[in-house]
Amino acid sequence: MSHRPARRTRTAVAALAAVSALALTACAGPSVGATSSDDASSEAVDWSQVEPAQEITWWSNHPGQSQELEQQLIDDFTAESGIEVDLVTAGADYDEVAQRFQAASQTDELPDLVIASDVWWFRYHLNDQIMPVDDVMEYLDADAEDFQPALYADYEYDDQHWAVPYARSTPLFYYNKDLWKKAGLPDRGPETWDELTEWDATLKGEVPDGGSTLGLTTGPSWGAWWFENMIWGTGGAYSDGFDLTLDTPEAVAGGEFVRDLFHGSGVATLSADDAMADFSSGLVASTIGSTGSLKGALDAASFEVGTAYLPDGPQGGGTPTGGTGLAIPSSKTPEQQLAAAMFLEFLTNTENTATFSQATGYMPVRTSAVESDAMQKVYEQTPQFRTAVDQLADKARVQDDVRVFVPGADALLNEALEQIVIEDADPREAFDAIAPRIETAYTENVEPYL
Repeated sequence: MSHRPARRTRTAVAALAAVSALALTACAGPSVGATSSDDASSEAVDWSQVEPAQEITWWSNHPGQSQELEQQLIDDFTAESGIEVDLVTAGADYDEVAQRFQAASQTDELPDLVIASDVWWFRYHLNDQIMPVDDVMEYLDADAEDFQPALYADYEYDDQHWAVPYARSTPLFYYNKDLWKKAGLPDRGPETWDELTEWDATLKGEVPDGGSTLGLTTGPSWGAWWFENMIWGTGGAYSDGFDLTLDTPEAVAGGEFVRDLFHGSGVATLSADDAMADFSSGLVASTIGSTGSLKGALDAASFEVGTAYLPDGPQGGGTPTGGTGLAIPSSKTPEQQLAAAMFLEFLTNTENTATFSQATGYMPVRTSAVESDAMQKVYEQTPQFRTAVDQLADKARVQDDVRVFVPGADALLNEALEQIVIEDADPREAFDAIAPRIETAYTENVEPYL
């Protein structure tokens, strides 16, 4: 694979520059292919001549256990606009929502607004399933420039934005401050993975039977996300553009590192279901979890929860951005699209993104919200909320293209990771087994449409 989405590459560089400049700025599917160019996105719409629909449907998985909050925001929007919104639980996670959305693409069951995660929005775009939002956001005077640049730029391709940031996150290092104190460790996360390995000797004596220093969970939309930090930490990557780099010594070293965590040093164990639940119960001393898990961890844990940046490896590291945005289906009528855009703008305005952040732990998606008095008070009272914002500014790194742009690649990368973690497989063999399948997914489902 030798092609790279040129516009996306420039966007990625711009996003990193924006992250550095903002001191307070801050998670296998069906194949894709163009379905029809004869849809609502193929012609410009004069939004001033459109009357918004009075009822729309929103498909969500309620990230961060936010269903009650989402319904409250809907009620507030309806009281303000008169537009009714039917909130549908379309799946338990981003992948289930996406698969249901794909399955409904040729039916009249499509929603008017849908969750669009970091590994799904691009295939929606390739399928002509979602519309660019720039024109309608401009018509609504939604102040798109106020979105955190690094987050909004994640949805840019061909000079247009195909979604708006909503529940955005980075993975965080969570640690049990009580166990840290009993082990005589400094009240901070490890700066490097080597440091955590050194601390393991004392932490192991403090965790309950069956526990461990570090508990992790794998799975689609998750395992290959946090592992990006580790493979970057050895100087490797999943890809350079769309060129797979899993066979490089640096990438293999990343696989060897995670293999040693589980089968060599034994620092880490794999949680059967949910590492955040094991962490909150005190079974494991630390874990990697989404920013969006923060509020739940603070509520569930009987100990003081610490949050820190992801540790570095010998060649550095970094944190990938993730989470989900919101997209508007291209096949809906202009009336439905305008109503959906009005609701989308309401959900992500300064006040409501701050409210959503306080209730879940996800990052505020607007710069004005990060800098607001309400969020500054939250950061002062609960500094754990601030970690993700600072990590985004200090350590954010654009995700490798193969993971976020090639349909099914995220699940295949997770498959290789699980072979290493669960089966103690040789990393080179695990990577070699999935590479041809990722190549095929690219040549069949991405390259023809670039």
